[in-house]
Amino acid sequence: MLVTRRNAMAAAVVATISAPERSEAGRVPLGERRTESTNEAAEDRQVVINGVPVHYESRGSGQPIVMIHGFTLDRRSLIGCMEPVFSSRGGWRRIYFDLPGMGRTPASAAIASSDAMLDVVLNFIDAVIPGKRFSVVGQSYGGYLARGVLARKPASIDGMALICPVVVAERDRRDLPPHAVIAKDAAFLASLSGADADAFTPNFVVQNRSTWLRFQEELLPAIRRADQPLLESIARRYVFSFDPDALTRSFTGPVLVLTGRQDSDVGYRDQWKMSENFPRATFAMLDRAGHGLAIEQAGLLTVLAQEWLDRVTEASGHFAADAR
Repeated sequence: MLVTRRNAMAAAVVATISAPERSEAGRVPLGERRTESTNEAAEDRQVVINGVPVHYESRGSGQPIVMIHGFTLDRRSLIGCMEPVFSSRGGWRRIYFDLPGMGRTPASAAIASSDAMLDVVLNFIDAVIPGKRFSVVGQSYGGYLARGVLARKPASIDGMALICPVVVAERDRRDLPPHAVIAKDAAFLASLSGADADAFTPNFVVQNRSTWLRFQEELLPAIRRADQPLLESIARRYVFSFDPDALTRSFTGPVLVLTGRQDSDVGYRDQWKMSENFPRATFAMLDRAGHGLAIEQAGLLTVLAQEWLDRVTEASGHFAADAR
């Protein structure tokens, strides 16, 4: 079994479900499930892909952007960090979906590898936006899948944004900095139960009430819900059967790569090695950010993602001409 801090965090969450405990932190204890809102249920759509009902939601209208979340999470993790990017910007159709075994999309024994997961993503795109050009955003494992999409459909993609992407699939081959905590509210952490803290602290380098509340709202529900047997099966077949970075030609569309200086899960140095593939890339290594960069440096993510969208918009006429 692939053992990572994310596995440890999931184990801590599972343990709390059978022993709920309320702290003084002003939030729902981990042992209680939030009732999902009527609005969320009303927005939820599904399309059957490879025999699996893939749940998704579409926000806004215009140029499509496909959002691919990370391992053990669901679409809420990207909704939380990406929707502020579009708060004052129209013309973009954001497509958020749950990967099999995560969120509302059920597991399938036939989807037990990253190759099979990528096949679902590719067929989902073909089903929801058939024949259309699109941009893609991938976070963590979603960044690995996004590069797989680029390798398979390079002529269809206008731009790509990667947030703390997995570059080296084998963890023992990653160039990782040591885990470090940059900012900590000791009084707040003391108000959490031990299990709560165990679930929260492994992947955050900024540990305070603000990051906790977003962690609890956007990540914990998915971690609770994830199909652990399926994820363990995928973890054993995590590496693609092909090299997603062995492109036949450089991708000339606008790219954004965001990494955390303190990201001890996927690192920041391996990501720079992709730069030759992306001549129109902005690479940003952010201090005070670990693998939870999307929460810890939300303001910078919003600004940099908006600038990336400006570049995609500027270049889209060129891409449209190439497609004719």
